Amino acid sequence: MQNNIMKNNNKKVIYQVFTRLFGNTNTTNKPWGTLEENGVGKFDDFTDKALAEIKALGVTHIWYTGVPHHALVGDYADFGISHDHPAVVKGRAGSPYAVKDYFNVNPDLANDPANRLNEFKALVDRSHRAGLKVIIDIVPNHVARCYQGLNNPDGVVDFGADDDTSLAYHRDNNFYYLPDEALALPDFADTFELLGGEEHPMLSQPYQEFPAKWTGNGAQKAKPDFDDWYETVKVNYGVRPDGSKDFDALPEEYMQLGHEQHYRFWQGKSVPDSWKKFRQVAEYWLMLGVDGFRYDMAEMVPVEFWSYLNSAIKYIDPDAFLLAEVYQPDLYRQYVHLGKMDALYDKVDFYDALKLVMQGKASTDELVAIRRELADIEPNMLQFLENHDEQRLASPQFAGNAELGKPAMLLSACIGTAPAMVYFGQEVGEAAEGDMGFGRQSRTSIFDYCGVPAHQRWMNNGAFDGGQLSEQERELRDFYQRLLTFTVSAPALDGDCFELHDENRAAANGYDGTMFAFARSTDDAAQKLILFSHFDDNDKGELSLKIPANVIENWHLTDGAYPLKECLYGQQSSVLFVENGEGWLSLSAKPLAALVFEVSP
Repeated sequence: MQNNIMKNNNKKVIYQVFTRLFGNTNTTNKPWGTLEENGVGKFDDFTDKALAEIKALGVTHIWYTGVPHHALVGDYADFGISHDHPAVVKGRAGSPYAVKDYFNVNPDLANDPANRLNEFKALVDRSHRAGLKVIIDIVPNHVARCYQGLNNPDGVVDFGADDDTSLAYHRDNNFYYLPDEALALPDFADTFELLGGEEHPMLSQPYQEFPAKWTGNGAQKAKPDFDDWYETVKVNYGVRPDGSKDFDALPEEYMQLGHEQHYRFWQGKSVPDSWKKFRQVAEYWLMLGVDGFRYDMAEMVPVEFWSYLNSAIKYIDPDAFLLAEVYQPDLYRQYVHLGKMDALYDKVDFYDALKLVMQGKASTDELVAIRRELADIEPNMLQFLENHDEQRLASPQFAGNAELGKPAMLLSACIGTAPAMVYFGQEVGEAAEGDMGFGRQSRTSIFDYCGVPAHQRWMNNGAFDGGQLSEQERELRDFYQRLLTFTVSAPALDGDCFELHDENRAAANGYDGTMFAFARSTDDAAQKLILFSHFDDNDKGELSLKIPANVIENWHLTDGAYPLKECLYGQQSSVLFVENGEGWLSLSAKPLAALVFEVSP
């Protein structure tokens, strides 16, 4: 594999792993299977070899999903952990977003649950030795219904422990309450049975909660619906039930100010108790060596809290990487500038539009307007094709063909300066087939004990050498490795981006709405790249790609012929011809082509 490192740029490539599933070699995959039946991965499965292979994929940051201790159906009473009632656990293994103890880790992930925190610390150390920065989740909007901290730092009190439960709202209550009402669990669909219908001793008694708390997604009712996040409770950030705010507002000019000014603003200010608790959480994990956080459903928490928390984090570690899940484009700039986020999911609208392109339901024309709309915050918009919430692109429900990841990942990873992300198994074409219990096919389950078949073939019983992959899977992973190592090494990907799409669509040159071309270059044009993605599995033959005059002028090219080097494989070459200040090159629009050309001096 060609891997010519020119010089490091500032590109970040995040590899998301579902920690519970990564190292599991068990292939049983029984729906609603127990840990003993279906197996579970451990921290120790991330060996030096495994981490070295992830690093060699071109990864800079590894996001360990599901690390904080969350509610699950299992017996850890010998370690002082209370049982979680199955009626308020989604699945058997539990949702990683129903955190039960923010100051410890999931006991399923440890060889010795009593030593689980030290096993995680060892994983952080191994990751750092491999050259990887570590990200974990913080879920600020909600916690598990049965929160229980077992080793809180001095001065830290559990969420809700000091609440006045007679009040529906108080600024310093951690939760919202429905006084005088008991929680009633939702009605389950006729086709759904807890634990797949298995009898469980705790199910003989209903789960009890009095007074009832608001449900995690904000449902203000004692009996939430099944589609509500009924296994969690909403955290109160000092937002009154009518939506008004019970804390200081940030002046408008803070949209333009940095972390230091935000940090100073909050000094001496009175803030709600939940703000302080989550600051304690973040500082705790930073002290354990974590390098950043992914914030679940950040838009459901007031932006002022993010200013408070993230400026405090940056005060401790200016290089901490802070990634947020926000799905409302009209809020993007607030959460970047006021909330001080380093990156937001670029799901709405870019991922959604790109998915339709991959499915053959939309033209690439839609992507141009989206990119222009987000141009001012482009460096902050994380690019991805898969994550734990989204369908696997190889699944029939998405695209049904992992090869579409080639042109899509080229575009996603190289069009801007923002971080790019890969979800484990994506690089070998995992299709997430079969219902696992609470989790359904097309998405790798985050609720159940299961294996990830294509990933397991790469893992090869812990050898982490791809020994069981098919030739097509091996070739796909090789492509991802070539592309991602290129993205973190090419200086041009830190520089200018030139959209070539509109001009070629108007040129009647065979370029159509299944293609997307763009150019990248360093500020001094020392490195000049032309990139081309083709989303059709039909061969369109040769086409003449036009390079407009503004690009040629920016690159300081005079009339003549300039050899092109194909950067990923080095097998396909071409020539850029410049005449009368405009350029063109001939390229093959082969099925699902993903091409990167560098212009030679």
